[in-house]
Amino acid sequence: MATIKARDELASVIPYPLGPPPETKQNELGFSRIIRMGDNENPYGASPRALEAAKRELEMISCYPDGTYSRLYKALSDFHGLPEGYFTVGNGSDEVIRLLTRAFISRGDEAVMASCTFPRYKTNVLIEGGVPVEVPLVDGAHDLEGMMSKINGRTKMVFVCNPNNPTGTIVEKDALVQFISNVPGNVLIVIDEAYVEYVTPGAMNDAKAILDLYRNVVVLRTFSKIHGLAGLRVGYGMMDPGIAVELQKVRDVFNVNRVGAAAAEASLADNAFVAASAVKNKGEREYAASRLTEMGFKVLPSEANFLFVLLKESARMVEASLAEKGIFVKAISAPGYQNALRVALGCREDNDLFLDTIRTFATEGVL
Repeated sequence: MATIKARDELASVIPYPLGPPPETKQNELGFSRIIRMGDNENPYGASPRALEAAKRELEMISCYPDGTYSRLYKALSDFHGLPEGYFTVGNGSDEVIRLLTRAFISRGDEAVMASCTFPRYKTNVLIEGGVPVEVPLVDGAHDLEGMMSKINGRTKMVFVCNPNNPTGTIVEKDALVQFISNVPGNVLIVIDEAYVEYVTPGAMNDAKAILDLYRNVVVLRTFSKIHGLAGLRVGYGMMDPGIAVELQKVRDVFNVNRVGAAAAEASLADNAFVAASAVKNKGEREYAASRLTEMGFKVLPSEANFLFVLLKESARMVEASLAEKGIFVKAISAPGYQNALRVALGCREDNDLFLDTIRTFATEGVL
């Protein structure tokens, strides 16, 4: 019987590791509640305005969404002070990454990125036949000098995750501007700001200011994190209209569902919810980091809604042990960081339960 052969480019692609959802373990062990600290979600939910908009839109789910997403584009334009032609919406910012590589990466093109960062950059470059060029982090942060040294005539794209996932570290604004100004104008620079709303004010550049100065920059944002709409999958990119036009050529017509589009539009208008989530997250981030440090764990400085905790022993073992107690975190094994936990911050009650449980590993020497 003949074997159906997939594209050669897929030989080096590893599917994203998806284990059973926390709810499965909850059902198996009979937990009354579980603590979700593995996916960087907003523990405070979503904006009431977004929830109301989503409920209203449910009455229309038998109809396709407006493929132009005119209301969402208008809302994004008003919010950021950029013309509507500067935006591309996607099924999460993940899809915008995929559209960028589909439109701009050809076989043999190189894309520079950190060796420990959001894995979908590498995956999508590989799918298009491109070559990921990975640069190790320095103290958990992007090595911009090292990344610059890897840019050559074959480089088509550069990714900077800021704050970085999974470490939570940031590239300060002056360093980022200097880096962008040195990158050749024919290289696309993708700045992924999925967690930007959690960053201390003033530490990073305003996206609009960057886009006004550099036509080769794309800034990614998402509604999955601080907006609390992870289950609806809505993200977007801001970029020069010439880049956006190319993405429209490879974008599916109805790539964002109508419930998600309506909720995202409403959430943009609720600045109070976003601001309150950021304030609460900052307090919990400082509290949890301080307690973990007191226990002897090394915690990287984070500007996101999660902490990166370095261990000496198997992070997978710690992840599994915590899951048996109904606490779900993410074990990380990446170049330079073979044993680490990425712990999404919850409310105080959830954080205390995690901290009290992880203390047992500190006393057992898993540091």
